[in-house]
Formats: sequence, C-alpha cells, structure tokens
Amino acid sequence: MNGEYGAGQPPPPRPWKAFVRSFSFAGQGVWHAIRTQRNMRVHCAAAIAVVITGAVLRIGAVQWACLALAIGLVLVAEMFNTVIEAMIDLRTSQFHPLAKAAKDGAAGAVLIASIAAIGVAIAVFVPRLLR
Repeated sequence: MNGEYGAGQPPPPRPWKAFVRSFSFAGQGVWHAIRTQRNMRVHCAAAIAVVITGAVLRIGAVQWACLALAIGLVLVAEMFNTVIEAMIDLRTSQFHPLAKAAKDGAAGAVLIASIAAIGVAIAVFVPRLLR
C-alpha cells in the first residue's frame, strides 16, 4: 500500500501513544474496582490511614518500603479478586462448586494478604508507639 492506510481505516497508533493509552486503561480498571467493590474502598481507606500514621510517627525509609509493599500486596490481591469474580460472573449466573471454589480462593488470598499487612503495620508502628 506504499504507506497508505485502507479506506476508512485510521492510521495505527504510534507506539508511545499506545503505551501512554495503556496507563489510561489501567487507571480505569483501578477506578472501576474502587467504585464497585466495597472491600477495595475499605483497603484504600486503610492504606490512607497507614500513610497518615507513618507520616505522623516519622518512620524511616525501610519502614516506608515495608508498608508500601504490604499496601501494594493487598490492593493487587483485591484487584485479582475483582477480576476473578467478574470472569466467573460473566461465564455463569448459576451456582457451580468450581465457581465457588475460585471465588472463595480469591477472597482467601485477599484475607492472607491483609493479615500479612496487619503484621507489617504492627511491626512498624508498635515499637514507635511504645517509645
């Protein structure tokens, strides 16, 4: 086609535009989870509380890194839980034991991540509070 595009077809996006656009899609996914998932909002509120507490207690860089990883782990687990639930709901509206196992397993992963994050918060904050 000598560099011409097909009739009625837009030119392909430039690689950098597609790259930047992918961030928009990712943001839409996060925003969808925040809007539609109560537990995601709870986790975000807890993350904000942890950040405020860390700032008030003036924790160090290593403690910030530990908290950031813990917060990230919980939010990622919640995002995966949201995706798994949506995929199962898209596939079937009827009860199926495997669908229940998948949903329960995804929720269990969030629970484990949340418990681990609470452990990190205790390890970071309690020594500072006891001083």
